[in-house]
Amino acid sequence: MGIRLGDNQYGKAEVRLVHVNRDTDVHRIKDLNVTSQLQGDLEDVHTVGDNAKCLPTDTQKNTVYAKAREWGGTGAIEDFALRLARHFVDEHEYVSGARQEVQEYSWNRINTAHGPHDHAFSRDGAETRTTVIHKDGDREWVVSGFEALTVLKSTGSEFHGYPKTKYTTLPETDDRILATDVTARWRYIGVDHDYDKAYAAIRDLCLEAFAETHSLALQQTLYEMGKAVLEARPEVAEIRFSMPNNHHFLVDLSPFGLDNPNEVFFAADRPYGKIEAVVERDDAPDAGDAWKNVPGFV
Repeated sequence: MGIRLGDNQYGKAEVRLVHVNRDTDVHRIKDLNVTSQLQGDLEDVHTVGDNAKCLPTDTQKNTVYAKAREWGGTGAIEDFALRLARHFVDEHEYVSGARQEVQEYSWNRINTAHGPHDHAFSRDGAETRTTVIHKDGDREWVVSGFEALTVLKSTGSEFHGYPKTKYTTLPETDDRILATDVTARWRYIGVDHDYDKAYAAIRDLCLEAFAETHSLALQQTLYEMGKAVLEARPEVAEIRFSMPNNHHFLVDLSPFGLDNPNEVFFAADRPYGKIEAVVERDDAPDAGDAWKNVPGFV
């Protein structure tokens, strides 16, 4: 029986980086979580423990911090991740590929009686911006998105016409609360984009489609969100969604002599439906390794 080393990568996970831009009295904050992983000629380190071509994970961590200073900040997380990947591949001959994953946590200026404060911030909600950069030699792929964007519609959602079995207890409805925590990731065509502008536009398109679609199923809403993005943003090849159905059940108030005209609900946190799908262009270029090691999607 022959035994050999398969695909592999290594690096430093979850490097927490906060960069404060102090160019003016109005400070700007970038709060990032960076995971750096490298691929390349790593046969000997795995098979015989020869570290001659194993750039320490601690060095990768230090590089993240040093480049944030040398480059005058991070800019868009996609640009920062691409520059990191290129640095590792170009500077170390034994490194042939790199995967850089970045999460960005947003901070908003605290409003005061005098307006937005120059250097005091607060965080709203759990939404996180994400990107995963994969570089293999000269080939580069960018997959960006967001996680935990919580949305809710208090009406404009129905669910009926589904198969019934002896185990079905769910009543049909033509008026329900629709709520979910959207995780979305999209693959860019090419790597030369204004990523901040594109991110803001794609996020807005998803929110507008969620709000404006009269939903007959969460699956339908998901598709309309993806369709809206692809119709408006030619730089996006495909978009993938993972969306739990955060159920809200009407509370039976009849034991208390009260009616309940769709006003009082029990918000259940589990179990929940989980809807996942890809919305893609027929003529999208081949994905290559874009989705390699991007977890959580079909």
